[in-house]
Amino acid sequence: MNGPNAVLLLSCPDQKGLVANISNFIFQQNGNIVHAAQHTSMRKKIFFMRIEWELEGFNIPRDEIGDVFKHTARKFDMTWSLHFTDTVPRMAIFASRHLHCLYDLMLRHRMGEFRAEIPVVIGNHEELRSLVEPFGLRFECFPITPDTKVSQEKKEIALLKKERIDAIVLARYMQILSGRFIREYPNRIINIHHSFLPAFAGPKPYQQAYDRGVKIIGATSHYVTQKLDDGPIIAQDVIKISHRDSVEDIQLKSQDLERIVLARAVRLHLENRILPYGSKTVVFE
Repeated sequence: MNGPNAVLLLSCPDQKGLVANISNFIFQQNGNIVHAAQHTSMRKKIFFMRIEWELEGFNIPRDEIGDVFKHTARKFDMTWSLHFTDTVPRMAIFASRHLHCLYDLMLRHRMGEFRAEIPVVIGNHEELRSLVEPFGLRFECFPITPDTKVSQEKKEIALLKKERIDAIVLARYMQILSGRFIREYPNRIINIHHSFLPAFAGPKPYQQAYDRGVKIIGATSHYVTQKLDDGPIIAQDVIKISHRDSVEDIQLKSQDLERIVLARAVRLHLENRILPYGSKTVVFE
């Protein structure tokens, strides 16, 4: 990439002239489109689009693009957001004692696979500190009990706001976030669930899969909502198992899958490729 690009994500009622008007907005300002993807939900007649163009030579200063585009957006009743590819999101990771996803995210970050800063890793067990700090990351511990949950979440939210966190990743964080917490970060909290939702929701999905004798298991990454394990799904995958696999075998295979699926979801979010709507997402891969 020679220079920064602008990325526009939008949704609106489907109607004639949408693509033409959006493309003309960019063309008339001397913009060069480098990526464009669209989808129409035929049942609900909703139009979705992700369009990316070069800022080099674009007539409108980047800090004024939104003010100019809002007139087009208002004409078509669009819900939209504007992003820039040189903006580096600030991401916090929450973790507990299941460490495979945490390790994977920290390693991928160190290898440069994620274009993001990680100002803080938050955990509810102090022993995570010795694992996180060797990666050069800050660790903060907030032990949580039923009596301290409200006060500890207030401290966590204060820290996240102080650090200007854009996205939160729950790397097998074994605490249920309160509605107050979730409302602070709508569609910005990414979870990994160790089953192929909506099957085997809740606790002990490995045992549930074993008891049912299934032949595939899966992993699901989704945005967190107030209804447990029911948020809009970002990414999923499956792996084969057989009658020979014990619960422990299933767990090991699932953990490998969880790493991959969570990393894929995080990357899609950081690259502004997801449009949530209702209980679903449109993902422009």
